[in-house]
Amino acid sequence: MDQQALSELVAKQEIRELAMLYSRGVDRKDGALLRSLYAEGSYDNHGKFFNGSAPDYCDFLERSFPYIHVSAHCICSHLVSVNGDEGEGEVQALAYHVIPDGKGGTVEDFMIVRYVDRYRKVDGRWLFASRDVMFDHRTNNPIATPEGPSPSWTDDPGYTVLSSRLFARGAQA
Repeated sequence: MDQQALSELVAKQEIRELAMLYSRGVDRKDGALLRSLYAEGSYDNHGKFFNGSAPDYCDFLERSFPYIHVSAHCICSHLVSVNGDEGEGEVQALAYHVIPDGKGGTVEDFMIVRYVDRYRKVDGRWLFASRDVMFDHRTNNPIATPEGPSPSWTDDPGYTVLSSRLFARGAQA
């Protein structure tokens, strides 16, 4: 394998890890991690939910965290193209949330989404330059209100057992 092909393969893996860190940040309610994944001047367009700058999007998510009992973003496929220090890609994912219904009850919110992304390499790290989310399918089904508190991510084995910086809470360096 030549050096250019190897460099492109490494870049694609780093970008795929970026998308997985985004999912982890949302699902573990880790605002500092999310903020570290966007390049300066980037934006996030979640359609009717949010459309604006990445810092404002992270603020929006952090305000939402207390109302999300559980969240799970599962990446199904991720196509990536790299050209130097820029890239683009499409992430297909399943997004599952247990959230209030606004009427005193609880719903399972399930979505099939596609993230249409642009990436930029900054100081040796791949970051989101933009994210546009397409909602291919969405259902909201009433469920019984979950008993007990939301999962505690501070005690979660994903943070307490795994020792690599990749699994630490907060910003990636």
